[in-house]
Amino acid sequence: MKVRAEKNTNLKELSNILNVHEQLLYDSNPLLKSTFIKSGETFNIPYTEKLKCHISSTSNKAPVRNIIDFYESNDCLQKTSEFIQKKRAYDYNVLLEDLEKVTEAFPFIEKRPIGQSVLGLPIFELLIGTGTKKVHMNGSFHANEWITTSVLMCWLHEYLEAVVDGGTFEGHSAMDLYQNTTLSFVPMVNPDGVQLVINGLPPEHSHYQSVMFINNNSLDFEQWKANINGVDLNNQYPAFWEIEKERKIPKFPASRDYPGDAPLTEPESIAMAKLADAGKFDLIVAVHTQGEEIYWGYMNCEPEEALSIVTEYSRLSGYKAIKNLDSHAGFRDWFIYEKKKCGFTIELGIGVNPLPLNQFDEIYEKSRGIFWASLYSLK
Repeated sequence: MKVRAEKNTNLKELSNILNVHEQLLYDSNPLLKSTFIKSGETFNIPYTEKLKCHISSTSNKAPVRNIIDFYESNDCLQKTSEFIQKKRAYDYNVLLEDLEKVTEAFPFIEKRPIGQSVLGLPIFELLIGTGTKKVHMNGSFHANEWITTSVLMCWLHEYLEAVVDGGTFEGHSAMDLYQNTTLSFVPMVNPDGVQLVINGLPPEHSHYQSVMFINNNSLDFEQWKANINGVDLNNQYPAFWEIEKERKIPKFPASRDYPGDAPLTEPESIAMAKLADAGKFDLIVAVHTQGEEIYWGYMNCEPEEALSIVTEYSRLSGYKAIKNLDSHAGFRDWFIYEKKKCGFTIELGIGVNPLPLNQFDEIYEKSRGIFWASLYSLK
């Protein structure tokens, strides 16, 4: 949230008055030349409902208002009233709205594109935290699993509020996790596919004819998992890709399961591979639906600590941990095989994809601990 200084101040004084950790104010203002802020200068502060109440309380109102002019606060307050839009079909446009709200309310987040979809939609990564432990999470590799994006965004929002408000989970301080961990967060890997499943395609679209051919001339795209080219992005990685290519029934572009003509042919899968190579992650979590299961091993390449982490995931969620699965060429498979680091696939919920929104609250409550454990379980 952008505010203006009513008089000369500094970040330490603001930290004491707002009851917000000083590092969050530093990280929210990377362009400030010093910790000293002149009267009339604009800067960013995090903003939560708890902080709103703190600012508005009688005992704190005067000192805060004497130092800070909340000249943009009305717009921000309206946006925080319904933060993550979990009660509607979560397409790319909804994601963009929520990313704008999240980065405004929590300006210590860095948002950047890591690549583009086939149709040129930016694939966004959020970076949160300053620690040496590196964790990555992603959702919506598969188009009709778009509910994973809204669950991920709600996981993230809960964490961000806890970081600002001094919250904890299972005795772990959110601020400590922020300082010890750098979180890479890609909420929607396959935006073209998500848009297709939720919104369809108009006849004038450049890909209309090819998509309709792949979908047997049906306008029902609910079972579409692939990207807009008809390639399953989670069958695109060079971890025994040849096995999947041989045994997968689709030999041509399809709504699901077609692994492509070679590994890493699609811009979305390429972007994620480049991110994993550059990010040097210690742990990755790929969120899918459905089955309430956690896949955690691959070809015995996973490190020993993967077992203790998945045990904690299962304890918190009730999900079943499955070490070995007769499947290859997935993002998690490749990450474990190539990096010899911890990788997990979380299958949220039970039912038929796309899972209905009336399952959201139950899915979220069962799975939220997995998010937190991903940040505190690494040694």
